[in-house]
Amino acid sequence: MDIYQESINLHRKHKGKIKIESKIPLRDRHDLSLAYTPGVAGVSEEIHKNNEEVYDLTIKANTVAVVSDGSAVLGLGNIGPLGAIPVMEGKALLFKKFANIDAFPICLNTQDPEKIIEVTSTIAPVFGGINLEDIAAPKCFLIEKRLKEILDIPVFHDDQHGTAIVVYAALINALKLVNKKINEIKIVILGAGAAGIAITKLLLREGAKNIKLLDRNGIIYPGRKENMNEIKEEIASIINPEGEKGDLKDALKEADVFIGVSQAKLFPPEYIKLMNKNPIIFAMANPIPEIMPEDAKREGVKIIGTGRSDYPNQINNLLAFPGVFRGAFTVRAREINDEMKVAAAKAIASLIEEPQEDYLIPSPLDERVVPAVSFSVAKAAIETKVAQIIKDDTKIMEDIMKALGGEEK
Repeated sequence: MDIYQESINLHRKHKGKIKIESKIPLRDRHDLSLAYTPGVAGVSEEIHKNNEEVYDLTIKANTVAVVSDGSAVLGLGNIGPLGAIPVMEGKALLFKKFANIDAFPICLNTQDPEKIIEVTSTIAPVFGGINLEDIAAPKCFLIEKRLKEILDIPVFHDDQHGTAIVVYAALINALKLVNKKINEIKIVILGAGAAGIAITKLLLREGAKNIKLLDRNGIIYPGRKENMNEIKEEIASIINPEGEKGDLKDALKEADVFIGVSQAKLFPPEYIKLMNKNPIIFAMANPIPEIMPEDAKREGVKIIGTGRSDYPNQINNLLAFPGVFRGAFTVRAREINDEMKVAAAKAIASLIEEPQEDYLIPSPLDERVVPAVSFSVAKAAIETKVAQIIKDDTKIMEDIMKALGGEEK
């Protein structure tokens, strides 16, 4: 039986992957009177008098909305809100399993960015954070930007920032192995959607000086007319002010790093010889990468990562988003800023004390990951003054471990 049919059978058997469970017993009339009427009226009045009480008296403090319009699902494309539900359910399951955060799939029957912004902001009061998922570029940038302006809770588009965080973590350790510095290398990024743009911005922030970003029409440069949008035009003016043009073959000349967030088999193995010595290849198209690891290795590449779990160096967002939200929730951060993202990446990288060619980053199943990321993110939130609760290091870690262990504050 193939994996698709096995998964279909599993979902059919359980009617999905998640459910709601009660935290309190309902054994008798007294229990009912505490959970619902008349007792609950007192809880509502308490919140009405002091809105901050909502974090202590309801599920808000530990709840994420996983919001999607189904316009860019996995490798499936625009399959709409119904087709997106299993993926968003899966994301909710991962939040629960790895960070003990209660998340719920919110799949919207609209692909109008203004309506997505309106609906998401309207339902936000019950949630402690918003995780945007599988929303196509370029509208995903507008939606996230506007929601961050409107809401005072963390808003995080995982396809952008989760990917960028884990790519940067892997790159930190890969550069150690080849003894190169980020400000001295040439980086080629193939794919100018949500992930490609976010990776570019994060690496620029961390000191990269020479990045070539490509889409299906080649190198992005200022003034290009084909397949451009406001986001591409903005980034082009920053990374390619000289207006260099060309295709992937041109871009790869004397490159040190290739990062693929595009489509299968777009990187011919013979192009590797165009790159500098000891090239780093992160080919993350799923399920088939831009270049297969075995093909790259035949051409002499020693450091290669993919998005797949059946090869070493899996660059997987699961290393980032559970800990990012757990850390933000621990200090009740108003947002997830760049400093928190960088802290997450460095925390992931730091778990590998001695990087190796086939061991750049930890496994998503490594139990050290979420506590380490959560702690670093919470600290960064405090340091950048977006935390609403200030704690010392000991208290941060105590509260993280308590939350991961299932104990409610």
